[in-house]
Amino acid sequence: MSELYDLRARLAALESEVDRLRKESAATPTMADRSSADVRTPQRDRRRVLDAVGEEQVEQRQVMTRLAEAVGVLVSGQAQQTMVLQTRTRSLETQSRTTPQHSQFLESLLAGQSPLFEELRRPDDKQ
Repeated sequence: MSELYDLRARLAALESEVDRLRKESAATPTMADRSSADVRTPQRDRRRVLDAVGEEQVEQRQVMTRLAEAVGVLVSGQAQQTMVLQTRTRSLETQSRTTPQHSQFLESLLAGQSPLFEELRRPDDKQ
């Protein structure tokens, strides 16, 4: 009878072990789902961060493009202003070179006018 008792005890232990394994086996998909979710959540968060960074980089490129265009306009305007200033400078240089010549010419005219005025002021001897 002892054998029968041992067999019943072993059978009860086996049934208990089978029940435990069934419960564990039933919980395994749930735990796997949780583990999978635990892995997917950080991955999803990283993806969101990378997407946000990518969008920001696109916006920054657009801003940089607009800034480059604005700088191009400024440089073009500055080049035009430089050309105008160079033209005016050349004109002033030409005028400054001719001004002494004009002064000398006017001085000679004035010098020549003095004798003419004196001649005109002298009484006419022929009359």
